[in-house]
Amino acid sequence: MAKAGNRINIIMECTTCKNSGQPGVSRYSTAKNKKTTTGRIELKKYCKFEKKHTVHKETK
Repeated sequence: MAKAGNRINIIMECTTCKNSGQPGVSRYSTAKNKKTTTGRIELKKYCKFEKKHTVHKETK
């Protein structure tokens, strides 16, 4: 059995929306295993403000 507490909830935020200065930022919430993925996650997800797939990075 797996030990409890290895998975943590994270928030992913669109990098292009954050840097553009316009109101509204695309955010997704997901979970990751902190034992196997020690670095920050960076995925391409759909941004409803940009209306295209953009890079989303994990926030603090």
